[in-house]
Amino acid sequence: MRIDNLIQALLPHDEKFFVLFDKLSKTIVEGADTLRTLPSLPSGERESVVKKIQEIEHKADSITHEIFTELNRTFVTPLDREDIHTLASVMDDVMDLIDGSANRFYLYKIKKNSSAIQKLTDVIYQCAVELQKGVLLITDSRRNEELQKILHSVNQFENDADDIFNQAIADLFEKESDAIELIKTKEVLVTLETATDKCEDVANVLESIMIKNA
Repeated sequence: MRIDNLIQALLPHDEKFFVLFDKLSKTIVEGADTLRTLPSLPSGERESVVKKIQEIEHKADSITHEIFTELNRTFVTPLDREDIHTLASVMDDVMDLIDGSANRFYLYKIKKNSSAIQKLTDVIYQCAVELQKGVLLITDSRRNEELQKILHSVNQFENDADDIFNQAIADLFEKESDAIELIKTKEVLVTLETATDKCEDVANVLESIMIKNA
């Protein structure tokens, strides 16, 4: 064990950060799970789901703000201060994009039940579930191998999302003759794909934390 890690191990730590990260990751899973119900709903039933996702996003914002508040008033932190800030920020970005995707889908009145949109929401949910598991493991360096497998899964899901997105855009330009519908659907697809990119960003931060604390 390096001397700086030894010193960190001997200092008192405030474990509330891990509790808050667990709460934030569960909130993201809740938001992603709600999002994936949206594409198959009739237009008249979408508003209530979008409002629910907005409420979940507000809850995630509150948890993120609490993490930042604790970071400002805690002298000794269990992880590097920058890592705590970065992890909270990118996790909050995921929830923001889930909310943004739902809003665009509703406000743009997407008419067609696009299989690509459904697949991308499913991928976001799969990423969120894996990241929730990963967040729980950053406290235990003995489980780094398990964490690495989870992070690999998230990376693979993101690659799958890229394939789904690229094919969907190609199909959209080939088959959609209504320019307005094309623009609206493309915007939703871009936001969903960006959410999977942010999930990979979370995985990358977790990997960086894992390496630092190995």
